[in-house]
Amino acid sequence: MKNLILIFISTVLINNFVLTYFLGICPFLGVSGKIESALGMGMAVTFVMTLATSISWIIYHHVLTAFNLIFLEYVVFILVIASLVQIVEMFIRKFSPALYQSLGLYLPLITTNCSILGAALFMVAKNYSFLEAVVFGFSGGLGFSLVLLIMAGIREELNYANIPTVFRGAALTLITAGLLSLIFMGFSGLISS
Repeated sequence: MKNLILIFISTVLINNFVLTYFLGICPFLGVSGKIESALGMGMAVTFVMTLATSISWIIYHHVLTAFNLIFLEYVVFILVIASLVQIVEMFIRKFSPALYQSLGLYLPLITTNCSILGAALFMVAKNYSFLEAVVFGFSGGLGFSLVLLIMAGIREELNYANIPTVFRGAALTLITAGLLSLIFMGFSGLISS
């Protein structure tokens, strides 16, 4: 149990996919303009990342290693992720058309979100058990959602600030992301390796 808690805290705060590994930067910067779209994207990524690591663990351990097909892990993991994203996209289009419109192009781009593929590959590299892989995938998605929501909140507040012209747009977004990354580095002493 202690190991699962350590994986959870480590993945959400200390080894956050976006702020530590710089994975998933495209949707992080593209969807973090409004809290509603950030929340929707965060939930979708968390769902896909949790299921992708779970299904990838099963396929990796029971198919790829059993039949000595480990060289196919990238292809198989991408196919798993793409399938899950299609399911999520159909669900959001059916039950929340406004969220579907606000996410726009970024929803199908979850398929190529490198943080989800990174979670599946890290799960294999760290030799996690199935339960550890599920916790790792869920906490990776939760960490992604957390920084996405924080960034969206900051960006919404900055819309009302008097910012010099030179810092408006991408410059301020990147500076804010860098400062957020530095803040999260403060959690690195929370858990000793």
